[in-house]
Amino acid sequence: MSNPNKTGSNFAYGADVGWLSQLEDQGVIWLDHEGEPKDALQILRDFGIDSIRLRVFVNPPSSFQWKKNNGVTCYLGYTDTHSLLKMAQRANGMGFRIMVDIHYSDHFADPEYQDIPEAWLTHSFSELVQDVYNHTHDVMSKLVDLGIYPEWVQVGNEINSGILLPHGASNDNNFSHLTELLNSGYDAVKSVNEASKVVTHLADGHNNATFRWFFDNFLKHHGGKTDVIGFSYYPYWIGTDYKENMDALKNNLNDVASSYHKEVMVCEVGGYDSDETNTYHLLRATINAVKCVPGGRGSGVFYWEPEANASVLPDGYPLGASREISPKVLKISKAMKAFRDSQLDD
Repeated sequence: MSNPNKTGSNFAYGADVGWLSQLEDQGVIWLDHEGEPKDALQILRDFGIDSIRLRVFVNPPSSFQWKKNNGVTCYLGYTDTHSLLKMAQRANGMGFRIMVDIHYSDHFADPEYQDIPEAWLTHSFSELVQDVYNHTHDVMSKLVDLGIYPEWVQVGNEINSGILLPHGASNDNNFSHLTELLNSGYDAVKSVNEASKVVTHLADGHNNATFRWFFDNFLKHHGGKTDVIGFSYYPYWIGTDYKENMDALKNNLNDVASSYHKEVMVCEVGGYDSDETNTYHLLRATINAVKCVPGGRGSGVFYWEPEANASVLPDGYPLGASREISPKVLKISKAMKAFRDSQLDD
């Protein structure tokens, strides 16, 4: 089945807004450039955002909060399947293209955490392969039943260490297992909507050695299936300014696209919420780097949680793109103008 609303291979100017509905329920409001309250999605559209990324967990806690190993509590966003469908309908109804980011866990999955969902803990490897297929197929089918055809679907999130550890660990002796799990998710996506592009997403987008090692194993040695290779790029977490490793990101994007003949996109990027000017230039440089990938293989950039500000989050996450006007009143920062300004360059 194809997507009747599919817009082709246009460059995606995107935002991940997984926290949005949870923050709204906490009483947070957003002001537009005239200082009037407005739907944050509409404000993002005014900044040039045309694509929305939404995450979904297998069975997140009912509080939609999670305590990390370091004892810090964070919001998960409303990230069960039911909540995903509601937000996808909302974004789809406003004309946004949709990316679904499937974390095969009950909470955030990233290089540090790839925990098996509680309901799958006692399952064998072969059962986990079927679990991945069934869960992915269920999410996709429920979206399509609502007339929502995701343009992109991430099978796993920042999977440098693998998924469903230890079964799907990305070590040299286990890559065939990881590939089998990821291919099961790929097949489930395509069985529901062949036109949805499957994204395989790693962190550390500046690190070419990591990407070459992972995708040599996944694609060349074990027959991995994917349509798009996704990158996260966060100079803040690297402990640098973007100027120090933007060339490394560019080189990695170009090398990965040419080596594996795949589209590439930055699925996550973010800058410090209190330095709008630096974050603006970070975004301009990142968008330009992806657009300049040879052969037109650079397909988009997504800001991770621009509607957030550290003041409204229990863990004080500092890489949103909003500033606090007063308690629970935010204004999306001028850093996001980078998306609209980059479109004017086209």
